[in-house]
Amino acid sequence: MEALRVVPAPPAASGGAAVELFGSFMLGASEFALPALCIREVVNFPERMSSVPLAPSYLAGMFTLRGSVIPVVNLGRLFDPAAEAAKPSDKIAIIDYQEVQVGLLVHATGEILRVRPEQRSRLRYAEGSTQGVVAGTILLEEGRRLVQVLDIERLVRIENVPQVQSMRATGAETRRQLRVVGERRHAISFRAAGARFAIEMKAIQEIVRVPDLAESVLASPLCLGRMHFRGLQVPVVDFAALAGGQRAPEDAEQRVLVAHIGEATVGFLVDAVESILHFTSDEVLPIPLLSKERSGMFAGCVARGGEQDVILLDHAAIFSRSEIGEMDLGHRQLYPAQGAQGDAAARQRAGRKVYLSFRVGELFALELKQVREIIDHAGDISHPPGMPDYLCGVLNLRQQLISLVDLRRLYGMAAAGEGAGKVLVIERDEGRYGLVVDAVADIVTIDDGKRFATPSLMKKEEAQGLSAESNEVLEMPQSDGSTHSTCLLDLERVMKRILHVA
Repeated sequence: MEALRVVPAPPAASGGAAVELFGSFMLGASEFALPALCIREVVNFPERMSSVPLAPSYLAGMFTLRGSVIPVVNLGRLFDPAAEAAKPSDKIAIIDYQEVQVGLLVHATGEILRVRPEQRSRLRYAEGSTQGVVAGTILLEEGRRLVQVLDIERLVRIENVPQVQSMRATGAETRRQLRVVGERRHAISFRAAGARFAIEMKAIQEIVRVPDLAESVLASPLCLGRMHFRGLQVPVVDFAALAGGQRAPEDAEQRVLVAHIGEATVGFLVDAVESILHFTSDEVLPIPLLSKERSGMFAGCVARGGEQDVILLDHAAIFSRSEIGEMDLGHRQLYPAQGAQGDAAARQRAGRKVYLSFRVGELFALELKQVREIIDHAGDISHPPGMPDYLCGVLNLRQQLISLVDLRRLYGMAAAGEGAGKVLVIERDEGRYGLVVDAVADIVTIDDGKRFATPSLMKKEEAQGLSAESNEVLEMPQSDGSTHSTCLLDLERVMKRILHVA
């Protein structure tokens, strides 16, 4: 029996021909069409396209457009998985599917077609056969021009339409009620599997350099092994494998994010830790998903203007209950002595603070809560005339001006090498300042008992360097198990110097 056959469209009613409107577009030498009512608009290929974790091969990525996240389907790869990837010259047709927008990647747009019933034919698929995305054809110019009509129901299957609609309605209501100020939230952003992710800071216990991992009988494609962490044997998960992508080559930027998942502690190996992300609940945009695989772990998308969008994770839904039970409880049972110590350590989390360490020549630290954001020393930087020499410009960060303070110049240190630099964004009163540092090292949680007053031998009245702005030191843990005495900066003293010199 034939898999499909062409069936002529039913004849028009006696009251007159029912003309249908279609929008056409080109994919290589083939012409396709969709009902005009479902085509919202056609846009140019975006400057930034974010990859979607665990997506089918025909999903080119996603981008944000006027407050909505648009997944983009590469139509060519629906027909041929080996078809070419998206190009900047391509166009994206935005279509509406159950009030959710999806982008269709095409090579060129065509025209609006007015089609009579006798010009249409429909494809009827045999029972039990796999139905394709082509629903029928349109014959024009006396049969010399054939246009394939796509079935939008078959073309796009968004698994979480109710969730998207619910999040959109909630966000719209929040913005409508001007009296409501969105809850301010904080997350750590990182890169893995070619995309940018974030986990809320409340779930992160510590960020450490990658230690030597011990073998584990519970190792799997996700679990790389285990590491010793504050009395616990913590499973370390390859986040790139979890997100269905490739891990970057090993280098000094890789980190392990130690996170709390319910009562469990899990480490995530990521390619690089980027920044502190501040956002409000109404800034989280729903992501229309074309796959059910681990869909619960994606809490939404946070758009950042010209920057790459950030995929916000729901840490509690990253793993199933059985997965987290196998990894966490399994390791506790295999290593009961260490697990018992870890349980005791977990009960002593009070009296601990999170610190950010960074380099300005030497290693320094600040309490993480004092830093609003970490960004690259790049972007829209202007240089107004008459600035003090320690000010290296004014940065326009998402429509907010930030004065960039070069700590090396402020404290009379030699200039850093070309291309170096991160910016720690801090707030004081109504102003924002960016402290330019050489590099960000780690984010760690340290017991209050590891914070000491600066020993008298380290205090020098004639000290003029940045270390002079410290009254305390931290014993910061190192990847080899040792500790390093690090100056804890008094940020108020640093700010007084900045304002006094100004």
